Amino acid sequence: MATTILYTPEVLGLAIELARYPLTQDLPLRGEARSTSCGSTIALGLATAADGTVERVGIRSQACAIGQASAAIFAAGVVGAQPARIAQTRARVAAWLAGDGALPDWPGFATIAAARDYPARHGAVMLPWNAAAQALAQSDDAP
Repeated sequence: MATTILYTPEVLGLAIELARYPLTQDLPLRGEARSTSCGSTIALGLATAADGTVERVGIRSQACAIGQASAAIFAAGVVGAQPARIAQTRARVAAWLAGDGALPDWPGFATIAAARDYPARHGAVMLPWNAAAQALAQSDDAP
C-alpha cells in the first residue's frame, strides 16, 4: 500500500503552470497521448530549430493533477533539448516507474516522485513524454 502523499501543494501548483505553455496553431509538430489507467489526455505541440533542438512547446491537458504536473515539468525543461535527450529521458521515466533505475534526470522531476508508488498514475506521468515522442517522430518523416 502506498504511504507517500501524492497531491502535495507543489504538485497542485504545477497544474496551473501549464497556462505558460498554450497550444497554438503555429507549433508544427503535434502529438497526443492518453492514459489507459485514468483516461487523462494531452495534446502537445513543438517547434524545433534546424539542429532539432526544441525552441517552443505548447500543451493542452485534460488530465489529473499528476498528469498536469508531469506536463508542466516536461514543458519547463524541454526548451533547448535535443530529441535524443527527450527519448532517453522517456525511456528512463518508464524504467523508473517500473521500479528499475534511479529518478530521471530532468529538472523538477523529483516533485512528482511520489507517483511511482501509485501505479494507476503511471500513465499520467508518461503523457507528455509519449506525446512528445509522437510529435518528434513527425520531424523524422519530413522529406
